[in-house]
Amino acid sequence: MMADTDKTNLTKIFDTIEYPEAYRLTFLANAIVFPAYSDIKKDFGLVRAEYILLACLSHFDRLTAQDVARISRRPRNTISRAVHRMLDEGYLDRAPDPDDARQARLRITASGRNLHMKISGYLSRRQDEVLGALSAQERQTLSSLLKKAALHTASLDD
Repeated sequence: MMADTDKTNLTKIFDTIEYPEAYRLTFLANAIVFPAYSDIKKDFGLVRAEYILLACLSHFDRLTAQDVARISRRPRNTISRAVHRMLDEGYLDRAPDPDDARQARLRITASGRNLHMKISGYLSRRQDEVLGALSAQERQTLSSLLKKAALHTASLDD
């Protein structure tokens, strides 16, 4: 449990920092992903980029590593390392990209999809814990606002 002085300190920084939304989003994201990915690493031996690769490919038929980096906002080199390991483990397969011979198109295998389903529960449960103070309506509003901001962000140049 957090002491009252700790709550006050958080309120102070949440209310006075020059970039309040970015700070709050980062705080919440860290509160969700760090504990969940720690458990995922311990229980399944996967690092964050490897699971992100499975998550992305579980929602698309085929993607290139560059596609995964773009839709996850993760560095290409970390996704590339993850691709090699996940191919070796049999969680992915690849085929040449007919549009670009330099690229390979990736697809999640049945074992990769099964692993994704097990792991997604870790993140879902932690997300529910972190957002537990919100009503169903507040959660829906937050979800809609985050989606709107994320879609806008996807159109911005890096």
